Amino acid sequence: MKNQSQVNGLLEPFRVLDIAGAEALVCGKILGDLGADVIKVERPGGDRARNIGPFYHDIPDPQKSLFWFAFNNNKRGITLDIETLDGQCLFRRLVETADFVVESFAPGYMDKLGLGYALLSAINPRIIMASITPFGQSGPYMDYKANDLVAWAMGGQTYLSGDPDRPPVQVTFPQAHVNASAQAAAAVLIAHYRREISGMGQHVDVSIQESVTYTLMNAQQYWDIPKIILKRSGCYRAGHAQGAMMRTVWQCRDGYVNLTILGGTIARLTIMPLVKWMKEQGAADEFLLSVDWANLDTHIVTQEFFDRIEEPVAKFLLLYTKAELYAEAIKRSFILYPVNSAGEVLADRQLAARDFWEHVDHSELGVQIVYPGAFFKSTEANGGIRFRAPLIGEHNLDIYEGELGLTPKQVASMKQANVI
Repeated sequence: MKNQSQVNGLLEPFRVLDIAGAEALVCGKILGDLGADVIKVERPGGDRARNIGPFYHDIPDPQKSLFWFAFNNNKRGITLDIETLDGQCLFRRLVETADFVVESFAPGYMDKLGLGYALLSAINPRIIMASITPFGQSGPYMDYKANDLVAWAMGGQTYLSGDPDRPPVQVTFPQAHVNASAQAAAAVLIAHYRREISGMGQHVDVSIQESVTYTLMNAQQYWDIPKIILKRSGCYRAGHAQGAMMRTVWQCRDGYVNLTILGGTIARLTIMPLVKWMKEQGAADEFLLSVDWANLDTHIVTQEFFDRIEEPVAKFLLLYTKAELYAEAIKRSFILYPVNSAGEVLADRQLAARDFWEHVDHSELGVQIVYPGAFFKSTEANGGIRFRAPLIGEHNLDIYEGELGLTPKQVASMKQANVI
């Protein structure tokens, strides 16, 4: 339950102008989840991202995109054509009272419109602009276009994604754009901290390719230290000196669990309690019982060793459900955990105990929809979803008349001219 004495968010006093496309919507959402007043600026008629499915009740409708719902809650929405002179004038007026601008147009596009960082910072020296593009604002690829798959591949992650005996694959849901947007949000918050000290904003240049490369994590270290090139390993763990593959995802009676077999000191948390349990049940063969787990270095053992370990362990795990295995792992203090489906995540008692799921009112649909809630908890501020994603132009009157002081006649004229 949220503490009513808390403020609405850690970034409650600050405003974001979000003119980013589908590939960068998460950045504004994170800032909105932190309490910022995020104004989603769409072209007249609605953003193209509204046409991305799935849709509510599977009925294609730009006002019912679940993709749009997920990445644009906690944002107010206006329509504005920044390619028109009147639209550019209105955008500059909005910048006067804004703290952040998030955009994902091709490098140079905003400059051509007279809305680049240099001009906007002249209007508001405190403005922080985040530009999220496939390859950044410089370099030989800066003008290249790229979808999520291209960025995932050129960033290096596709090489590591998939099964060892098949070609590289992309993970199911777009990840490159989400990673870049999250990293952009972190970068603008660092720039914000600097602004609080210096009083000056800055331009944050985020390359989606670089954001993907940043996620390679231990792949680079495997080459730097043991000179091993990691490759696709599917449900196995690669990176052993002998080229051996060790299974980490195992089938059980009603699904899958994750279990990593390691030796040495950590073996007491990964395999030794499991082997003891198997022995009690008469399921451990002589080879499994003969291994000196406390002194075993799994990084130098052969594939034959892993295969001999895998056979009895795989048969044993098939006897139990995920819940039974997880309960026994907790009881016996070894590392094993269920591979949850989406439905099981929704029913997870830990998430329920922390009030993670939120029922968000969609009055335009006459229903409440369950959403993932805040990604953090704070003693100082509320988190989570304050309101659903905006309808097309839902807050035009609030912003243009209520804040910029345009008259109803001016708003009607600009709407007729397709400026808003």
